[in-house]
Amino acid sequence: MRRRPSWDEYFMGMARLTAERSTCLRRQVGAVIVHEKHIIATGYNGAPKGIPHCEEKGGCLRQQLKVPSGERHELCRALHAEQNAIIQAATLGHSIEGASIYITNQPCVICAKMIINAGIKRIVVDDGYPDELAVDLLKEAGIVVIHHEADNANPGAIE
Repeated sequence: MRRRPSWDEYFMGMARLTAERSTCLRRQVGAVIVHEKHIIATGYNGAPKGIPHCEEKGGCLRQQLKVPSGERHELCRALHAEQNAIIQAATLGHSIEGASIYITNQPCVICAKMIINAGIKRIVVDDGYPDELAVDLLKEAGIVVIHHEADNANPGAIE
């Protein structure tokens, strides 16, 4: 008998697919915001609308400056996947209060603060990210963070 994916597996698969649209040369990240098992918005990391991508500008500024991952986010042309998903929801007029967000990487501190203020209550991630302040803020805010790949049993899965 064929095994159906759990809702978490399904939406994480969508986040991975969304990451394939990323224009970032350094890390491809995808995000999907879901409320009551319905996709509200998606986002991937890349330059703002109408702005040339790093590849078109001769490469990644952060790589050229040897900026370590998780630091100096202002030295980047791109918006993060979570930022683009939150902006897309706002542009379309969709509330994301109480929603879940599926992200291929743990959010940075900037995105963590946006997620907290947007009212998102649950985060499902594939991979970590070197930003302990983000982890601390999300914990303080009471946001549930589930590491999808690290926990094959996936007790937080919505069925």
